[in-house]
Amino acid sequence: MISIIIPVYNEENAIAETIHKCQQVIKEIGNADSEIIIVDDASEDKSNFNAQKPGVKVITHTHNLGYGKSLKDGILAASNDTIVITDADGTYPIEMIPTLLKSYNNGNNMSVGKRQWRIYKESLFKVISRKILNKLVTFSTNKAIPDTNSGLRIFSKIEVLPFLSDLCNTFSFTTSLTLAFLMTGKLVEYIPVEYHPRIGKTKVKPIRDSLITLKFIFKSLKRYNPRKLIQLCFVMMIFIGLIGAALSFICSTYIMFWVFNCCAFLSMLFLVFIVFLQKNIKQGLSNK
Repeated sequence: MISIIIPVYNEENAIAETIHKCQQVIKEIGNADSEIIIVDDASEDKSNFNAQKPGVKVITHTHNLGYGKSLKDGILAASNDTIVITDADGTYPIEMIPTLLKSYNNGNNMSVGKRQWRIYKESLFKVISRKILNKLVTFSTNKAIPDTNSGLRIFSKIEVLPFLSDLCNTFSFTTSLTLAFLMTGKLVEYIPVEYHPRIGKTKVKPIRDSLITLKFIFKSLKRYNPRKLIQLCFVMMIFIGLIGAALSFICSTYIMFWVFNCCAFLSMLFLVFIVFLQKNIKQGLSNK
């Protein structure tokens, strides 16, 4: 028995087909007690109306609370322990759910659809920021992660509940879930899946969501592996220094003065932050 949770915000052109494909998957796996939960995050179009199908549970937010909050509410409302999450925009192949379910039932704590990017085009900023964030997550977990924030995944409700309040309410929910599972020793398997062009307009705001993800990476490191956070701060301090040196070399003397001082100031802030972390770590260890 599975609970398929689909967060929705202004997806009137795709939600009906997404529900139909989920119903077909439930028939295929033969679980009569499985369910489909739609969480409408205060859509302004006909998404809610188009989601009203027989046997489909629809949760409606009166205000836009975010992608992650929608998934959290869907998880809490789920009747079954096996949770499947996917998007309503037609990007993920719903028909791959049985394959991911087989992987999940093979002893993994979470099975994730690893997106194949052959036909997916995006801005240069999104490409660069995704690579940087993926490297940071890989550094944080000491594991190679092929797809940090895929929205097609299967996991246990019981296992995710202890982390739920700390997971992001925004589009960084999946990244935060990946970090929480991997940094606590859980098994995660990635299954290659096709990734299709979305139907409708994207709701992702690259700069804002990248900064939120970066914030959660630091938060996760502080909670699960504070020593690794100190290492990351040292690396960033050196990186800032190298950037300052490079800019000082190619810029005029006046600009060089200000660049050097700004980089020195930022490095000092990181140093103070590191000292603060070390004190917190020692205090935390002494209290155990």
